[in-house]
Amino acid sequence: MCALTRSRLHLIHPLGYVINDKNLRRAGMDYWKSLDVHEHADWAAFKASPLGPKRLWLFTTKTERSFWAATYADGDGLVFGSESAGAPQWLHDELGEERRVTIPHANTTLRSLNLSTAAGIATYEALRQVGLPRG
Repeated sequence: MCALTRSRLHLIHPLGYVINDKNLRRAGMDYWKSLDVHEHADWAAFKASPLGPKRLWLFTTKTERSFWAATYADGDGLVFGSESAGAPQWLHDELGEERRVTIPHANTTLRSLNLSTAAGIATYEALRQVGLPRG
């Protein structure tokens, strides 16, 4: 998705997986070399990066504010926690309530969407607002 939309991908360590040729082939990620991907040793390194986003939006189940209510701008970043645990509390605290958004769902007895689905929904809404890169 990031390669197709020309969205920059930031991977912040520690990751729950190893990025190597074998794992990339198994995941069918033949477009890896087309990505604008940047790896960061930790959150502090990400925040200090000159290539980092201007503003961050945290996608979480711990807010009532719908992601449709947010106004995204070019240069914003979308942040997602792990599928198993979500984003840690310190990240919620750092970004604050005003930068937390959720993807509403009808079945409130279920926890949340999987990470790839949530990232796709969020990315395309942000791009709808700011415009999909062309060319």
